[in-house]
Amino acid sequence: MSSSLFNNNSISISVSDDESDELGRMRVRVQRKRKKHGHPLVRTELTQRLIRWFVKYWTLLIFLPAALLLFFEATRISRKPGLVVNSEVNEVRKPNLSGNSELSKVKEQSQEKKYDSNLNRLDPTTHVVGGIRERCLKLLAAEELEHLDIPVDEESSTSPVKRLVYIEDHETPYGGGNSTLSWQRTNGTRFNLFTGNQTLEERQKSFQVNETAVLHCGFFSENGGFKISDRDKNYMQTCKVVVSTCAFGGGDDLYQPIGMSEASLKRVCYVAFWDEITLAAQESNGNKIDKDGYIGKWRIVIVRNLPFVDQRLNGKIPKMLPHRLFPHAKYSIWVDSKSQFRRDPLGVLEALLWRRNSVLAISEHGARSSVYDEAKAVIKKNKATPEEVEVQMTQYRQDGLPEDKRFNGKKALNEASVIVRKHTPLTNMFMCLWFNEVVRFTSRDQLSFPFVVWRLKVLRNINMFPVCTRKDLVNSMGHIRKAKPLTS
Repeated sequence: MSSSLFNNNSISISVSDDESDELGRMRVRVQRKRKKHGHPLVRTELTQRLIRWFVKYWTLLIFLPAALLLFFEATRISRKPGLVVNSEVNEVRKPNLSGNSELSKVKEQSQEKKYDSNLNRLDPTTHVVGGIRERCLKLLAAEELEHLDIPVDEESSTSPVKRLVYIEDHETPYGGGNSTLSWQRTNGTRFNLFTGNQTLEERQKSFQVNETAVLHCGFFSENGGFKISDRDKNYMQTCKVVVSTCAFGGGDDLYQPIGMSEASLKRVCYVAFWDEITLAAQESNGNKIDKDGYIGKWRIVIVRNLPFVDQRLNGKIPKMLPHRLFPHAKYSIWVDSKSQFRRDPLGVLEALLWRRNSVLAISEHGARSSVYDEAKAVIKKNKATPEEVEVQMTQYRQDGLPEDKRFNGKKALNEASVIVRKHTPLTNMFMCLWFNEVVRFTSRDQLSFPFVVWRLKVLRNINMFPVCTRKDLVNSMGHIRKAKPLTS
C-alpha cells in the first residue's frame, strides 16, 4: 500500500473556497488597472489629431466668417443704389435724371425721428436731490392753476429806477421810396435808424442808475423799420401776460404750445412774430393764417421792413424788447423758435418769479461758466468771427469785467432760449442795455449778458434756474433750416 502511494505521479493541492475568491479579485484588479492605463493614450491621440487638423485648415476657419460678413454688407448696400450719405455735412447725394449726383440739403432720418419723439411730450423732467428723485420744475396742482390770480402790486418805493425815457429821433432826414437808410447806416457799424447811433460816451452813461434813466432802446426813428399793422398793434396793447416767439427768414416751423390750463388760455396772449419770408414758407407747407390772425393758439404778427440784414439781430427785438412791443404787459415769457413751450404760463410765473420773489428768470449755461471761456467756444464753433469777438472781449477787459464764474452767488453765464420776467422799469432798463450790447458787438447774447449783470449791480433778484428746469419748460426741437438773410 505504501508503494502505491509513492508511485502515484499526480499531486493534489487542496484550495479552500476563501482562497479561490481572493485569486479572482486579483485578476479583476489587474484587468481594471490595464483599462485605466489605456485612457490617457486615447485622449492624447485625439488631441494630436485635432491640432493637426487645425494647423491644416486654420485659414479656412478665419476667412470663411469674413467672407460671409462681406457678402452680407454687399447685399445690404445693393438695396439702396445711388445713395451716398455724407455724415459730416448731413447731406444726401441722390442721382438725378441724367445720372449725375447732386447735393440736396435734407435732414437725416435720425434727426427727423428726434423731432417726432420730442414733439408734444408732457412728461416731467426729473433730477436726483439728496438721493431722492424730484421734478425739476415744481408747478402747482392743476386745480390750483385754474384759480391762480395774477398779483397786482405797485412798484416798490425802494426801486432805484422809477421811470425810463427812451432816446428817439423824429427829425432824421428820410428821402422816402428806397428805405436803404433804415436798414444799415454807411458808417460801418450795425447801428441804424432803428437803434440810433449810440456813442461810447452814451453807452457809459446808460449804465448809470437814476430814478429817471435815459437810454437807447430800439425804435429810434419812425423810418427805422420793424413795421407792424395797426390791427396787430391794437391787439398787442390788450395783452397783460404774453408768451412770444419769432421766426424770421423761414428758419423754423411753428410749434403749438401745450400743457396750459383753461385759465391761461383765456388770460395769456400767445404771439408769434413772422416776416414775409417765413409767411411764404409756412403757407407753402399748408399753414394758413385764419381770418382772425391765428394759427392754432398763436396770434401771428407779420413784421415788415426788418431793420437788420442779420436775421439773428432781427430776432433780438421781440426777444429782448417785449416791453416796447407790449406796452401794457406786466409779464412776458420768451421761447426760442426751436422749442415747443409745454407748461402752463401762469404756473411758470408762479414757480420761477412769484414764489422766489424774482423779477427775471433765465437758464444757467449747461457747459461753461466764464464769459471768456464762452468767447473761445464761440470762435471754435464759428458762431462769430475771431475779430468781432476779440473787439468785444477787449472792450470788456478795459471796462474791468472779471473772469469770475459767479456774480452775486449766481452762475455768470446763461442760456437764453427761455426768458421769464416781470416788466418793471429796472428789468426794462436791463433788457435795453443788453440789446444795445448785442447790436454794438456780436449777436451771441451769452457774451453780453454777464457784462450787463455785472455793470447793473442793482438788479440782484435774478433767478438763474438750472438746465433741467429749462428742459422741463420746453420740448427742444433744434433749428429746422438756416434762416435766409435779407439782401436788399
